[in-house]
Amino acid sequence: MQRTSASRVKISVEKKMSDWIQNSSLNRLVREINVDGEPRSGQGAQLPPIRPKAPGIPVRLGGRVEPLGDLAALLSTMVTEKASDLLLVTGRSAMLRIDGSLKKLEGGTLAGQTLREMFEPLLDARGHQTLADHGSADFSLQLPDAEAGRVPWRFRANLHRQRGELAAAVRALPREIPSLGDLNLPRELAELVRPGNGLVLLCGPTGSGKSSTLAALVREIYRQRACHIVTIEDPVEYDHPSDRGVIEHIEIGRDAPSFAEALRSALRQDPDVLLVGEMRDLETIRAAMTAAETGHLVLSTLHSGSAARAVHRIVDIFPPEQQTQVRVQLAQGLRAVVVQHLLPRIDGNGRLPAIEVLQATYAVRQLIRGQHPEKLYNEITLGQRQGMKTLEASLAQWVRAGRVDREEALLRANHPQELEILLARSWSGSSTK
Repeated sequence: MQRTSASRVKISVEKKMSDWIQNSSLNRLVREINVDGEPRSGQGAQLPPIRPKAPGIPVRLGGRVEPLGDLAALLSTMVTEKASDLLLVTGRSAMLRIDGSLKKLEGGTLAGQTLREMFEPLLDARGHQTLADHGSADFSLQLPDAEAGRVPWRFRANLHRQRGELAAAVRALPREIPSLGDLNLPRELAELVRPGNGLVLLCGPTGSGKSSTLAALVREIYRQRACHIVTIEDPVEYDHPSDRGVIEHIEIGRDAPSFAEALRSALRQDPDVLLVGEMRDLETIRAAMTAAETGHLVLSTLHSGSAARAVHRIVDIFPPEQQTQVRVQLAQGLRAVVVQHLLPRIDGNGRLPAIEVLQATYAVRQLIRGQHPEKLYNEITLGQRQGMKTLEASLAQWVRAGRVDREEALLRANHPQELEILLARSWSGSSTK
C-alpha cells in the first residue's frame, strides 16, 4: 500500500472510540498515517485498541504480574493513607478521597500511555468488549499484603473513557467484615434481620456506606443462626465466611449476566436470605419484591435520600398501568427502609453515620397502598417506640454530642427546620438544668 501523507488525510474527531477499536482496517490506516510522528490530539488514533489478556487467567497485583508496578504503588498509597477511592484521569494528577475529601498526589500529571500500561493487563476478553461497546468496564483487583499470611487488599475498579482518553476510579474494599459497632450504627438495626421474610432496603447517596452496612447486617444473620445466604454483587465486595450454614457469592458478569437473572436463578437454589448489591432496574426490583413475598429475607440498596423518596422511586420505575399493583406488592413485602448519610467528624478522625429508619407497620403499609408516601415522615416521628428514627433525630444526637458540626448537619437534613427545633429543645433543656 502506498503511504498517504497525513496532511492530505482527514479523520473526523467525532469518530467514536468503539468504532476505532472494532475496525481493524481503519486501525492499520491510522498507524500508517502516523508512522512519522505521534497521533494528533483529539483523534481516535490517540488511544489505540486495548489488547485483552488471555481469558481465564486470574489477575493479581504483585507476585508474578510485575508490569503493574505503578498501579501497585498507587494502591499501596491508598492503603497507607486510608483512602476510600483513587481517581485517575489522563492529563490530571492522581487523586485520593480521604474521609470524603479529595487530596492530590504529588508526581505530576498522568499520561494516557501510563494508564494503558497500568490497566491493559487487567482486562479479559469480556472486559475489553464491554469497554468497546459501552465505554466502561468493572472488575476487581487484589494487592498482596507485605506481611506473609495476611489477607490481600481488595479493590473495585471502573475503567472508562472521557474525552477520548482512559480514566479509572478505584474503590478500596475492607478486608474484614465490619460489625454494627465498628460502623457506629445502633445495635437495634440487628432486629431488622431477625428470622422472617420481607424486603430490607439500605438507601443513601453514593459513598454513604450502604455496602458496609449491608455486610454488617449479613454478619448479624450468620452469627445468629445457620442459614443459606446468597449474595449477588457487581463485583463481590465482602467475602463472608461459611462457618455456620452456607454462604454463596455470585458476581455479575462472571457468574451471571445481570442482577435480575441471578436473582431469578437464586430463587431455585433454596435460599433463606438474598443480598442484592443494587436494585438498578425494573426487572431487578420486580424479582426482589417477588422474592420478599415468597418467604425470603431480601437485603438490597437503592440510591435515595429518604424513605419516602425510596418508595416513590420504586413505584415510579414501573409503567403507570402497573403502579397500583406495585404499591400493593411493595406494601405487602416491605420490611424496613434504612437511609444512611456519612458526615465528617469535628475532630477530623473519619466520618459518622446519620440514619433514618422506617419500619413497615400497619399504618405505613396503608400509606404505601393509598398513594400517600409523602406522609411516611410523620409515621417515622410517631414510631420511635417501634424502633423508627428520623434522620433529623440522628443528626441532632451527633451535634449534641459535639462530634458533628451543626452547619454540616443542617446541610444533610431532609427537614432542616425540624432539626433546628430538635437542637433548640435540647439546648434549652440543658440550660435550665
